[in-house]
Amino acid sequence: MRKNIKITAAAAATAALAFGLTACGTSSDPASKSETGAKADTSKALVVAASPTPHADILNFVKKNLAAKAGLKLEVKEFTDYVLPNTATENGQVDANFFQHQPYLDDFNKKNNTHIVAVANVHLEPLGLYSNKVKDLKDIKAGQTIAVPNDTTNEGRALQLLAANGLITIKDGVGTNAKISDITDKKGLEFKELEAATVPRALNDVDAAVINGNYAIEAKLKPAKDALVLEKADGNPYANILAVKEGNEKDARVQKLVKLLHSDEVKKFIEDTYQGSVIPAFGALGNS
Repeated sequence: MRKNIKITAAAAATAALAFGLTACGTSSDPASKSETGAKADTSKALVVAASPTPHADILNFVKKNLAAKAGLKLEVKEFTDYVLPNTATENGQVDANFFQHQPYLDDFNKKNNTHIVAVANVHLEPLGLYSNKVKDLKDIKAGQTIAVPNDTTNEGRALQLLAANGLITIKDGVGTNAKISDITDKKGLEFKELEAATVPRALNDVDAAVINGNYAIEAKLKPAKDALVLEKADGNPYANILAVKEGNEKDARVQKLVKLLHSDEVKKFIEDTYQGSVIPAFGALGNS
């Protein structure tokens, strides 16, 4: 029986806030951060916050097939947004999270004064442009509307994808921080900015949408087949990472999980299950 725990955003927010009020006095204390991992009770379950697909699916494969043999108790908590997993990790509600890439984490830490660090790359989910109204990239014309994620890094990433495929032009040098205001030529297109998780549901209301790989899969889209265009994997900085609060990197349970996530069994599971829609990204941090 699958024992991962699904948490509604409202319930998780309430719990995170309540915990945050009790933990705020120690969250920025370097001593408390450095000692947390060393004093972690390895007999307790490692609690990991994750997006449902593919993150929780990968973790549940580890839990079912690999964790017990490695002496790891693993608990998976599913979150359906891009904020609560980090706040829960910062507050100590969970021990780690698996849902984001490094540019998003860097932006989140900067904006929220959190202290979360990456410990391992796991996989890459190519961002794609999808449509229920046109069948080919060349059919996207002036006057049509494209939905894009509204969080800083994913919006910039989406705009770069559109620019790379000739749909818009953007200012030089803005990189992944590109915003709608940085578009120098919209070529007659309109843009709708939406929370990343809601973009797939807008497909029937817009002419095309740039959708994160995990949300595309949840929406029963097949990125390798259904996307009008996908990000290229080569040199892509958006590998999804396992992350912890600073000071917990050497927690023995975390290190066991990293080893299992980088195993041949997980690599095969990713390749067989997602057929190119999710790509293993094992190796040194920063490489994809």
